[in-house]
Order: sequence, then C-alpha cells, then structure tokens
Amino acid sequence: MKKSKILMIVGSLLLLGLFAFPLWNITLEAPQYPTPLGMEIYINKFADTHEFDIKNINLMNHYVGMQYIPETIPEFKIFPIVIAAMALLGVLFGFVGKYKLYLFWFILMTALGIAGMYDFYLWEYDYGHNLDPKAIMKFTNEDGSAMGFQPPLFGTKHILNFVAHSYPRTGAYFMFVGMILTLIAFFKGKKEAKR
Repeated sequence: MKKSKILMIVGSLLLLGLFAFPLWNITLEAPQYPTPLGMEIYINKFADTHEFDIKNINLMNHYVGMQYIPETIPEFKIFPIVIAAMALLGVLFGFVGKYKLYLFWFILMTALGIAGMYDFYLWEYDYGHNLDPKAIMKFTNEDGSAMGFQPPLFGTKHILNFVAHSYPRTGAYFMFVGMILTLIAFFKGKKEAKR
C-alpha cells in the first residue's frame, strides 16, 4: 500500500481519540480555591477535573448571575456523529487513493473545526454575558456597563480575583496530528502520482 494511503487512513483514524480523551479544558484559579476548579470538555459531555468542580463552579457563578453549566448541550449529539463520519470518510478516501480527495477532506475538517471553535466562542460569550439581572452580586466596568465573565477561548484571562485558563487537551492533539498527517498524505500522494 502506498505511503500516502497509509498516512490518510491513520490520520483519519486518529480523530477517534476524541471519543476517549477530552478536547478542551477550562481551569479557574483563585486564592480561595487551593486546588483550582476545572472542567474537561469532551465531544459528548462536560466532566469535572476534580470531583465536584462543575458543581462548585455553578454555585460560585450563581452569585454573579451566570447561567449554570448544563449537563448536556445540543452539540453533544452532533459532534460525535460528525467526528465518526469524518473518520469513516477519511478512511474511505485513503482506500480510494485519490490525493485530491485528501486535500478536500483536510479543507472540510478545517472548516468544521473553525465552525466548532466559533460555536464554542458563542457559548462562552452567552455564558459570560447573559447574566441574571436579579443576581446577588453585580459588578460593573469603569464605564458603568455590566461586567462580563467570559472565559478566554484560548489562553489565560484575569476575571476579578480569578485567573481563567482555556487550552486544548489530549483529544485535540489527536485531531491536530491526524489532520497534519492527512495534509502530508496529500503532498505525498501528489508526488506518487507524478511518478
């Protein structure tokens, strides 16, 4: 079997790591929490980094009027189907062996990834800005507008006395490596076709 086919198949199958490992993590550090609070985000669920973290985040957020982190969201039904379909499609393209299909798969997966990150940003924005006006505690910016508590999409951000961190986890690295392999498969396939 040609190297390009193997790379395409292996790269596509690496997406399946998203079913076993978290995609993203949000961690909150504060003086009152010696052990930071954290939330692991899988493609089909939210999970505590440490026992009761999400419960504690929800209790804390209640005071400033933030929404509760739900047990499930509509995306948790969609993401597993999309990932399984893309893995299967990539394997099929690998067996077909047409290098242009590898590039098509890579572009499609990139577009889906960008759409997923944008959806995540919108969820974070709503979560951090759509506050209950009857909240126990109200914080305002210097201009008098209501303060938002949106965690960063990527990186670190100071929110009052908290430091919020938002970074990819193991599942995301499986996906990134898989996508890079499929891109390499395209260039390798192009070279093989010229021979």
